[in-house]
Amino acid sequence: MFELRLTCPGERVEALSDALAALDALSVSVTDADAEADTERPLFGEPGLPPPAQAWDHAQLAALFANERAAQEAAVLLAAQDFFAGCAVQALAEVPEADWVRLTQSQFEPVPITPAFWVVPSWHTPPAQAQTVIRLDPGLAFGTGTHPTTRMCLRWLAGHDPRGLRVLDYGCGSGILAIGAALLGAREVVAVDIDPAAVQATQANASANGVALQAGLPELAAGAFDVVLANILAAPLKVLAPLLSGHVAAKGHLVLAGVLERQTQELQTAYAPWLPLQVADTQDGWVLLTAGR
Repeated sequence: MFELRLTCPGERVEALSDALAALDALSVSVTDADAEADTERPLFGEPGLPPPAQAWDHAQLAALFANERAAQEAAVLLAAQDFFAGCAVQALAEVPEADWVRLTQSQFEPVPITPAFWVVPSWHTPPAQAQTVIRLDPGLAFGTGTHPTTRMCLRWLAGHDPRGLRVLDYGCGSGILAIGAALLGAREVVAVDIDPAAVQATQANASANGVALQAGLPELAAGAFDVVLANILAAPLKVLAPLLSGHVAAKGHLVLAGVLERQTQELQTAYAPWLPLQVADTQDGWVLLTAGR
């Protein structure tokens, strides 16, 4: 493969990316052309808040092509376009062959939840001390066990013995929390998400872990549950306050994650008419909020 690197003003990124795709680029990545310089500017926002800007002032695009000829032709054709004004070709270079699957897999190691409870990718052997193991590989849906919010939810489950209980995982993503509850002995587990791809991922991951659960769109969640888990973000959690609280059975528990420490009070206020939320765990700036009925 060959990589064509270009720079352009921020307002030209979309047009240039579309043109590269039309010229059979295998992939296009965009980075800050001022990275590591005094003019470098972050382009991201905290969860629940809009990003501070939609594009960098100066961007660098890296496009991969199947061969050198395709990359060279793309550079020539782009240079002739009106929208290429202010843009420049930085380099055209061969990309060394690599085992991309192995490189990707190397980024994901087994994740300890407790000394005996682990999340382990399929290409790893579970640690000797692992008694309960969730087998989960990175995929399209959120939830691999590496994020603090996921780890706190699983840690709470491990510490509250869900054996024999009815559990709801609302916003299931990869299904990791639902699978964890099932492996820990929950009597019935229902996992729902608004994204059909997440539902499919949950079903596939549950099958890979040998557990039975129900997965579907939100209307599948019916009745009261002994444990209601929701690892989403603060904004949707506030909107869902009456719905999630209404699913908590007598003597049941509500467990919420995806909340930053600074958002604790607003979540407690949002849920106050139904349930009194308390901070049950914290990690890396995130909090786990729980309430009992």
